[in-house]
Amino acid sequence: MGIEVGGLFGLLWLIVVVYAIVKVAGSGAGTGSKVFWIVLIIVLPVIGVIAWFIAGPKSPSR
Repeated sequence: MGIEVGGLFGLLWLIVVVYAIVKVAGSGAGTGSKVFWIVLIIVLPVIGVIAWFIAGPKSPSR
């Protein structure tokens, strides 16, 4: 049962990471800022996603 639960959490975390990368790519931030956040999220997924959630580039308001 431990493998299934770990696999489920891994899949959910992968979805969160992909969501964060897509939101960064679609944000109104400059190219350098987007590259920084995407690299941070890929290299340090846990810290990168938390930092992006707190201080990352925001989507343009409509």
